[in-house]
Order: sequence, then structure tokens, then C-alpha cells
Amino acid sequence: MIRIVLVDDHPVVRSGIRAMLAGQPDVELVGEAATGEDGVELARRLEPDVVLMDLQLGAGIHGSEATRRIVALGGPRVLVLTTFDTDADILAAIDAGATGYLLKDAPSDELHAAIRSAAAGSSALAPSVASRLLGRVRAPDTTLTPRELEVLGHVAAGLANRQISRTMFLSETTVKTHLVHIYAKLGVDSRTAAVAAAIRRGLIRPS
Repeated sequence: MIRIVLVDDHPVVRSGIRAMLAGQPDVELVGEAATGEDGVELARRLEPDVVLMDLQLGAGIHGSEATRRIVALGGPRVLVLTTFDTDADILAAIDAGATGYLLKDAPSDELHAAIRSAAAGSSALAPSVASRLLGRVRAPDTTLTPRELEVLGHVAAGLANRQISRTMFLSETTVKTHLVHIYAKLGVDSRTAAVAAAIRRGLIRPS
């Protein structure tokens, strides 16, 4: 039996996923949480095989940070189930240790297969996610690094270079260097154009 904890801040979504899991003979939903903190605590206390993790969880820690903490427990596998497929979201989740990454519009049989793969320690990626990752591998010279995506995310949120340097514990010179590389890779010459290009390409989410 694959024991599952579900972490999502929307009750209607949790209800829908609960219905998708019902009737599966080898799957048991043992707990639900609406926040990242509660999800980490449930994972620690219930020791499930798989945690289904949303990324945007409202107040509190982000789903990628909750993923990192759960993976650090050494037991549960984390399968991200979200509506977002930007490079920034995907890389943050994978860097945190997620075993798989699915979108919420995935059909039920794809979700069931991904859960079983995750429980077995295998990766499970939505086709669009796999395509984006493959594109990064094929074009490394024009692909933004995770750190560059993080810098650009702060730019999109309206932070000045000094604020970004404090937030990321970098020097302002390093932040400016990252921006130079970002501009070159995106073929732009300003912060505004960089943010617009990144959103258009699905690299970051609109703030």
C-alpha cells in the first residue's frame, strides 16, 4: 500500500485529488495539509511513501522549501503537483529534491502512474516539464542558470540591486554581473525588457 500525504491550500483542489485517488487498490491517502509547515509536520509524523506537493501555498513557506525539508527527513518521496511550469518553479523543485513534477491538469491515470513511480524511487515528469528541461540541456549557452532565474525573479518583484544583494547574500557587483549575463542570453538591454522576455518565454511567473 502506497501511503500519501497531500499538501495544497485549496480545499476544492484537495477534494478533487482525493476523488482521483479513491478506488485505487494500492493507494491510501493518510493525511492532508493546507500549508507547507503542516505538510512537513505530517510527513514527519505519518511517514508516508509519497507527498503530493503544491508549490504556491499562500502564507508560510513555499512548496519548494517544504519539499526540501521533507526530503531531508530521509523517507518520503515528493511529487510536485502544481499549475506552474516555468523554468524557475521547475528548477527550484528539482533542486529541493522532488522526485517528480506534474501539472494539475494531468489525467488521473497519469497521476496514478506518477505516484507509483515516485514510490518506487523513479522520476515522473509532465511532458511539458520534460521538454523544458531537455531544451535547457540542448542550449546551455542561452539558458538562464537557477541563480540567474532567482535574480530575475527579484527584479520582476521590483527589487533594486542593493535589495537583491541583501536578499541573496551577494555583492552588488555580483548581482550586476548576473544581470549582464541575463541581458545577453535574452537579447535585451534593460531590466524591464528582461522581465518581459522571461515571462513571455515561460522562465518566470508574472509578479
